[in-house]
Amino acid sequence: MPYQPESQIYRDAFRGRRALVTGGAGFIGGHLAENLLRLGAEVHVLDDLSSGHRHRVPDAARFFHGSVTDRPLVRSAIEGCDLVFHEAAMVSVPQSVEQPERCAQVNILGTEIVLEEAVAAKVRRVLFAASAAAYGGEPQLPSREEHATDCRSPYAASKVAGEVLLSAFAHCFPISTVSLRYFNVFGPAQDPKSPYAAAISAFTDILAAGRQPTIFGDGLQTRDFVYIHNIVHANLLAAACERPLKGEVINIGTGARISLLETIDGIAKALGSTASPSFGPPRAGDVRHSSADIAKAKALLGYAPVTAFAEGIDATVRWATSQTVGAR
Repeated sequence: MPYQPESQIYRDAFRGRRALVTGGAGFIGGHLAENLLRLGAEVHVLDDLSSGHRHRVPDAARFFHGSVTDRPLVRSAIEGCDLVFHEAAMVSVPQSVEQPERCAQVNILGTEIVLEEAVAAKVRRVLFAASAAAYGGEPQLPSREEHATDCRSPYAASKVAGEVLLSAFAHCFPISTVSLRYFNVFGPAQDPKSPYAAAISAFTDILAAGRQPTIFGDGLQTRDFVYIHNIVHANLLAAACERPLKGEVINIGTGARISLLETIDGIAKALGSTASPSFGPPRAGDVRHSSADIAKAKALLGYAPVTAFAEGIDATVRWATSQTVGAR
């Protein structure tokens, strides 16, 4: 379900401009690519399909199949671009623990290559998909950008390294950069079958199939669940922002905390059913509570969430059930 961009700030900001979305075959990147096209942009997508899907790339986008570590391919994909939305990454925390060198290659070296080629191509602005994982296992609440980082995985460390690179490049070269720290993103087209599926997509898939989910812990742990439309909105605001951006790190969430029990109950109600989850022991390393302070996003970008949690749950459930019906 495409986001209906209404903001006067950016509604005409992308018409006729060329943008590269790395990781554009993935969940967030695919939504960004779709909406940039709807706003009149010419879109390039670069993705190695290691976690994305070719069908997520819009037909109207030009697709470059490969990794952000492939410098000649990045150079080709970025040619003539005014903007780069850098979403490509090794996104799995467990995989980053199993393969830390690969994580560093993709998430750190890949980001540096994207920045170097962006400078060479005279790109106006690079936007980076940063992560709330930077705040660690026991974050101060609500988490603010000036809080100390506490990297508990190679993935988290690589994302913070990416933020530092964007800031360094903005101060050394004539390019604008910004890092958007996403909190717990959910919405239609998020892959529930992945072993690293996000909580809402996994719970929706299980409940839609008539089964009951397992919660690790007591279910009272909370997250700042942010619907995909809010992530798209924040990226478009940041891309269109006329003020100079020099590597600022900006939280993108909702500022609200929703427990896993409330989440499962909301999904079940949207499905017209009830939920009776089972409980397992807490998983080592899981964050107990998470929420974003979004004051900086409001002040710098004019950001406020455009889709509420309940509305996002309804849309996600509608999409999931339509996929189930279509598969019959």
